[in-house]
Amino acid sequence: MSPSVDGLDVTVCRVPTDAPESDGTLAWDATTIIIVQVTADGVRGLGYTYGDAAIGRYVIGALRDVVLGRGALDVPAAWLAMQRAARNDGARGPAAMAISAVDIALHDLRARLLGVPLATALGAFHDAVPVYGSGGFTSYDDDRLAEQLGGWVAQGIPRVKMKVGRNPAADDHRVAVARAAVGPETQLYVDANGAYSRAQARAWAARFAAMDVAYLEEPVTSDDLEGLALVRDTAPSGLAVAAGEYAYDLSYVARMAPAVDVQQADVTRCGGITPFLQIGALCQAVGVRFSAHCAPAAAVHACCAVQPLEHLEWFHDHTRIERMLFDGTLEPIDGLLRPDLSRAGHGLELRQEAVASHAVASGV
Repeated sequence: MSPSVDGLDVTVCRVPTDAPESDGTLAWDATTIIIVQVTADGVRGLGYTYGDAAIGRYVIGALRDVVLGRGALDVPAAWLAMQRAARNDGARGPAAMAISAVDIALHDLRARLLGVPLATALGAFHDAVPVYGSGGFTSYDDDRLAEQLGGWVAQGIPRVKMKVGRNPAADDHRVAVARAAVGPETQLYVDANGAYSRAQARAWAARFAAMDVAYLEEPVTSDDLEGLALVRDTAPSGLAVAAGEYAYDLSYVARMAPAVDVQQADVTRCGGITPFLQIGALCQAVGVRFSAHCAPAAAVHACCAVQPLEHLEWFHDHTRIERMLFDGTLEPIDGLLRPDLSRAGHGLELRQEAVASHAVASGV
């Protein structure tokens, strides 16, 4: 008989950034992580998401009683029950992020109960996951930009991404600085975070392509699917248009995928591992490449189970926080993350002292 989920706890931590950060549309100086732990028969699973502390309160208030008592091996059934419980609250945005954290924890718990790595429990297509270094914030000066992007290349990561769009007048110069830092062989990506109008995005697509940029993320807001398709269809050959980090359900991805070259999904936002794998299957069906957004420690095992995987974002904020708060994080070698198959689940364990030092709420 399957063991039942008998505990669910939440801890919220707020971690200051190591420098002021901004992108095309937002600025911040700290990142909040909501950590969920679930238990069954003395075994503990761990999941998390990044967002407002209110997400932790939602987990406790709306989702905990839905999950407790359910069979710990029946993760899709628990996910569906959480989706139904969130119906009247709007199962997108913060509710989807709350479900994501619990679903990741449940998948981790299931794999640990089975005594196998999470990639094995999910069924892997790949034994390693390509990553791209991601940061290059618009708040950085030239030296910091060059140091960060060039540092990833020195570590063997052959693709890097920087932020653009906050001050377009500076972006020609900033991209030139980045290219000089990473050399001619490294793939250079840019991310506008929806800062441009359609006309601006089309013009910048041509300029970026002329500067040997290979990937333009969210040139217009992700709410403008027609605009994304327009930029994709008119962009020079060799420049891929990507979007999808704010995909909160499968139906949204079904509408977005025909509008982009690369469909993104964030395992800590889209509802967790359960729909993350469904999104991967949808991309496979329609012939669109798939890229995982942020939270690499949470995503790497699930990425192994996505057939059309392009790569996973090695995001500066999240890699820094994950190293700080968790034991068992991975480091890329030659631009690849390889899951640790010697550990059950995703292999992460809380560093209790570090978590306590950054906690702003526990048991929310």
